[in-house]
Amino acid sequence: MRRFLATIAISLCVALPARAQEPVTVFAAASLKTALDAINESWSQEEGRQATVSYAGSSALARQIEEGAPADLFISADLDWMAYLTDRDLIDTASERRLLGNRIVLVAPADSSVELSIEPGFDLSGALGDGRLAMANIDAVPAGRYGKAALEALGVWDAVADKVAQAENVRAALQFVALGEAPLGIVYQTDATAEPGVRVVGTFPEDSHGPIIYPAALTADSANPDAAAFLDYLQGDAARAIFEEQGFTVLAGD
Repeated sequence: MRRFLATIAISLCVALPARAQEPVTVFAAASLKTALDAINESWSQEEGRQATVSYAGSSALARQIEEGAPADLFISADLDWMAYLTDRDLIDTASERRLLGNRIVLVAPADSSVELSIEPGFDLSGALGDGRLAMANIDAVPAGRYGKAALEALGVWDAVADKVAQAENVRAALQFVALGEAPLGIVYQTDATAEPGVRVVGTFPEDSHGPIIYPAALTADSANPDAAAFLDYLQGDAARAIFEEQGFTVLAGD
């Protein structure tokens, strides 16, 4: 009888496939969507592993992690929201990398004829007319905060503050412009690259706002062994090529 039960046990072990590793859960800034979707596909083809990516404003993602949302990896569009989670002991600080850089640009619908030179005192209000300036939330979302800082530095914020249409993230602001719902918007250079429905009117001077840096790190509670592998892949040659094609600046990583 014991030999019979042992045989059954061995048969079951052989018949049942090994449980596949759960996909890596990534919370990433909305501006990363085009590049990160392509990188995830590349990782899947090369390594046979998967990541599930949730995109939103960095502020919304950080607060979701704070509230207990199960994420393995967080990629923010600024250092502040990474620091916010670090201060709450929710980030594996040893894994943190400064991954990417970006620029902010003024965009218009692709068929717009508006021309502006972005410089101190430029007539952004006049170019808007009765229309709205599409921006990500200026109080919380990095793209919105960078944009407001730039407009303040150039001395034009007060003239357009009442004309701003705030969106929950930068990709939503991009869509306002692409769909013709706003004549102008401030988004990342990489967003403009990814959206054929807009054209770049001008690029904001780098000294008009703080450095745009995307940090990436594992969360403190991540138990998925593939999470570190995906973070490493984001710093590899295949990912670099995709990031650069989308217009990101790839940083050294530390």
